[in-house]
Amino acid sequence: MTKPALSMVPSAERFRDSVIETTEARRRYQELERFHLENLQRLMERRSGDITAKARAVGEAVQAHPPDASAWMEYCIDWWQRGVLFGDILRRRSDNYVAHLAAGEPPVLAFDYEIIVDGRTLDRPVNYALVRVIPGPEHDVQPYRRPYMIVDPRAGHGPGIGGFKDDSQVGVALRDGHPTYVVIFFPQPEPQQTLADVTAAEAIFVRTIRERHPDSQRPAVVGNCQGGWGVMLLAATNPDITGPLVLNGAPLAYWSGEQGKNPMRYMGGLLGGIVPALLAADLGNGKFDGANLVMNFETLSPGNVWWKKYYDVFAAPEAQAERFLEFERWWGGYYFMNESEIRWIVENLFVGNKLARGQAFLDAHTRVDLTKVKSPIVVFASHGDNITPVPQAVNWIADCYRDEHEIKVHGQRIIYLIHPTVGHLGIFVSAKVAKSQHTEISSVMQMIEALAPGLFEMVITKEELHDGEPIYHVAFEERTMAQLLELDDKRDDESMFAAVKRLSELNALVYDTWFRPFVQAMGTPEVAKALVDSNPLRVQRRAFSSQNPMMAWLPWLTQSVAAQRKQAAADNPFVRMEHLWADMIEGAWDSWRDTRDATAELTFQTIYDNPYMLRLGLPELDYWLKQRELDLRTLPDVREALGGLRDGSYVDAVVRMLILMAKSRGAVRRSRLARSQEILMSRAPFSSLSRQAMNQVIRQQTVIVDFEPELAIDALPAMLPDLQERRDAMALIEEVAGARAEMAPGTIALLARFTSLFDLDGDGVSTSETAAS
Repeated sequence: MTKPALSMVPSAERFRDSVIETTEARRRYQELERFHLENLQRLMERRSGDITAKARAVGEAVQAHPPDASAWMEYCIDWWQRGVLFGDILRRRSDNYVAHLAAGEPPVLAFDYEIIVDGRTLDRPVNYALVRVIPGPEHDVQPYRRPYMIVDPRAGHGPGIGGFKDDSQVGVALRDGHPTYVVIFFPQPEPQQTLADVTAAEAIFVRTIRERHPDSQRPAVVGNCQGGWGVMLLAATNPDITGPLVLNGAPLAYWSGEQGKNPMRYMGGLLGGIVPALLAADLGNGKFDGANLVMNFETLSPGNVWWKKYYDVFAAPEAQAERFLEFERWWGGYYFMNESEIRWIVENLFVGNKLARGQAFLDAHTRVDLTKVKSPIVVFASHGDNITPVPQAVNWIADCYRDEHEIKVHGQRIIYLIHPTVGHLGIFVSAKVAKSQHTEISSVMQMIEALAPGLFEMVITKEELHDGEPIYHVAFEERTMAQLLELDDKRDDESMFAAVKRLSELNALVYDTWFRPFVQAMGTPEVAKALVDSNPLRVQRRAFSSQNPMMAWLPWLTQSVAAQRKQAAADNPFVRMEHLWADMIEGAWDSWRDTRDATAELTFQTIYDNPYMLRLGLPELDYWLKQRELDLRTLPDVREALGGLRDGSYVDAVVRMLILMAKSRGAVRRSRLARSQEILMSRAPFSSLSRQAMNQVIRQQTVIVDFEPELAIDALPAMLPDLQERRDAMALIEEVAGARAEMAPGTIALLARFTSLFDLDGDGVSTSETAAS
């Protein structure tokens, strides 16, 4: 018998493939290692260069004006007085913390409010409530305007960040005349509370708002950070009750991120998946302490959170005190979750990433499919956000929909807006962001449903006027899925996270079977309280309070210092040297952070980027990919729409022409969208259609234009056989198009083609030169 060739032996083939895969994994590791070494070198050189330049400037200033004894004395007095004032600010922060706890940690809203629905009284009680923000006399709120419901994140902190100050999401909505509601929550969850119960309660909140405003459009729902995926759970399981959704800094694609930039996504793999969260909840007597999440956030920016934030207050206590205390009131409130809630979050989001892939079940019978969301979605993210990086905010779109065509088939409108620099918290609390991005988002909520289905980027341009007040111009530019994915460096690294998910499930099984009974036996109420009280974030806030006898002398000394305050001059050489020293410390912290993050990413790749781990996660990826193998033209909605390509009424024809016009421009300006909205809402015969019927027309005509644009144009004469209808249709299209001087060449050519198809040449119908823009 002939001996089989080695290549024909299956085990030998697998061995050969493993060698190849291992070699490729080694190459990828070396590339990553080289990337981090070069990146760390660049960062060190940049920081060294900055410090050297600042040191040189200080040295030159000292040489030009050599310090004398008076400058030193001035600095010493100033330093001592600043130290006393800084210590008193820390005491006030601690007293605020103690008072906040005693008051039950209420929301930090800067507006008066009243509770409309208390979730603790529902049939399935939850620690959530719907509150109405009471407008001030300066707010012209109209009950018929679209209401807003703002959902803040329950990710360790308390509610109120969306209405933290006057220039906020709540303030923007009130100034725009919208009835405004906020979903708040209380520190302790209700017994047996689950996220399914929370979602059901939020659905009740939305229905209550609709009952209170029967003459308005469906409520716009705003989700901040973790509140964003909560809003998506609500809209996916209750698709017929919400209006437009706004997701601000909301992570929905947890495996995504850029190489060398987003270290938090690796923590699940490095810590073994879900087990640390289960361990913390079991030791907490069935409750997970949100302070653990806050600690994770703080470690992302140690230079700022552990040093610069405090040094800025020390350097200018009078100027920084109120801002610091105001923010710390929110940052220092720590809330709890039930074990079932944190388990669902970690299994389905942080580690499992099931929500974006349509694999999450809210309960035993309710699968959450984000493609079921019918409301328009606005995604607001920032390149400066290190907690919710842009890929985590937008890649869920590519996970849910194969391409931009499928978005149109579903009749969905998804708009994303990217800020270049603002950080995560700045998305919610920055006054500049509130006055520009949030104000413009609010301004288009009334007309966004007139936008044709598709994927768009909301582009805001700023024009400075002579009086100093800027004007913002808004346009919706159509994008492809490929353009969306350019916001990420690559996605092939996500295969490693599938292995993390599988390993987490195995670790959870081992923990639940062998260790959990013993840990739960140790997690008595006394142990849980001791862990809460000894948490470092709480300890540092209690330590400086007036309850500490060591702090009793501070108020008296602060009054004395304030009465005799003598600030050193800004050009005092010792003040300059202090600032230089502070910058060096911040740089040292940041260098430690960069080295730590590089080490974490390299360690993660060492563990998970190998043939064995990748094959562990392969079934997860194969299952998901098989769900996406479908020809869109075979879908019933597409076949039905294309089957009626040459049929339709005057309404169908005009809507088709409007969609074709927008497609010819590649973008839709807010002014043109407003004119489209006015036509579709208030003029006959469009006004006789219900909102649902009009949306169905827009969806069907969008599918036709997307799949067969040329045939869609050629069929228009058959849809408008009457000459007067053709004239009326052209007049409406020209009104929306605006002045010819502002038209794109493609738009002018398309108008000419319509005129020719309708045999209107020389009929007196021409594009207006003076229509409003």
